Amino acid sequence: MSENDLGFVHRFVPAENGSDITLLLLHGTGGNEEDLIPLGKELAPNAAILSPRGKVSEGGAPRFFRRLAEGVFDNEDLVFRTHELAEFVENSSEKYGFDKTKLVAAGYSNGANLAASMMLLHPGLIRAAVLFRSMVPFEPEVKPDLSGIPVFMAAGNRDQMIPPDNTQTLAEMLEGSGAEVELRWRDTGHALTYEEVGEAKEWMAKVLPRFDRV
Repeated sequence: MSENDLGFVHRFVPAENGSDITLLLLHGTGGNEEDLIPLGKELAPNAAILSPRGKVSEGGAPRFFRRLAEGVFDNEDLVFRTHELAEFVENSSEKYGFDKTKLVAAGYSNGANLAASMMLLHPGLIRAAVLFRSMVPFEPEVKPDLSGIPVFMAAGNRDQMIPPDNTQTLAEMLEGSGAEVELRWRDTGHALTYEEVGEAKEWMAKVLPRFDRV
C-alpha cells in the first residue's frame, strides 16, 4: 500500500531473515514506486525496500527532478529535490525503524542520477549504490568524501540518451572523491538487460556482507 504521510507516495517492504540492509529504489522517468521492487528483490532478496515515487511530472510521467531538455537538468530543482529526498529517507528511518547507516541505493536513469546527486550532496547517507544508466548530475563545488563507498555502474555504449564520456566522467568524479567504482560497459542502448542485473546481483553479493550481519 502506498503512503504519503512522509511527503512521498512510496512502498516500504520490511527486511527478511534479520537483514540490516535497506535498499532505496529510485525509478526512471515514467516509473513509480512499484516498478523496481522486483529488481530490488533480485539484487538483495532479504533487504528491506524503500521505494518512493518521483514528485515531478513531465507530461504525466513521474520524475525525481525537472529537466530543461534531454540531458539538460534544472540544477536548482535537482538540488532541492535531492535535499527533499534525503529528508524523506531520514524520516522513513524513524517511522519504519531501519538502520539508515546501512542504506544502499539502486536507481535507473533519472533515479540513478538522483542517487548520484545524493552521494555528492549528502556523502555518507548512501553507503553503496547501483547506478543503471547514470550521468553527471552536476559539478560539485566542494568535493565530497566518499572514501570506501562501493558503486556499481552499468552503461550502454550505444545509449542514445547518455553520451559515454558523460558516464565516464561521473565514474571518475566518484572515484576522485574516494568511491570504489566498478563501471561495466555493454554493447546496448538505454534499456536495462538481464545480463546487467545479473552482474549487479553478483556485485551486491560481494559488497553487502560489509554492512549486513546476515
